[in-house]
Amino acid sequence: MIMEREKVPPRVFAETIGVQQSTLSHILNDRNKPSLEVVMKVHQTYSYVNLEWLLYGKGEMIASVEDASIVSSSGDYQPSLFDENPVNSSKEPFNPENRKEMPLRSTENAPKEIVKQEIRYIEKPARKITEIRIFFDDNTYETFRPEK
Repeated sequence: MIMEREKVPPRVFAETIGVQQSTLSHILNDRNKPSLEVVMKVHQTYSYVNLEWLLYGKGEMIASVEDASIVSSSGDYQPSLFDENPVNSSKEPFNPENRKEMPLRSTENAPKEIVKQEIRYIEKPARKITEIRIFFDDNTYETFRPEK
């Protein structure tokens, strides 16, 4: 639906969102489900698309009328990764507690275990031909055995 709205073929759509054309083809043909990475690339490129619609198929494709008018009025609009996401915006206060950098518990590097690789060459006894069979189209065959 996004490709129809943007009037782009699948090849251009895949290039625009930054995925392989084969990846998009597998998704469009129901061979694979889109990964979270693909969904996020679509949403980052087309921020007017409702993230809940992308993830779960719920609600409308377009997040809000304002977002759609911004995109349609300026075709070269490229959303920033830092644009506010209208789907996830809330009136709750931002809690920086969840965003703190936590120091690593152990700063010492664990010693790497040395791996020794051993290759064994096992000699097999020489093979000898014991029998040769030749099959003919009349369903007969002849057997040849070497003399000892």
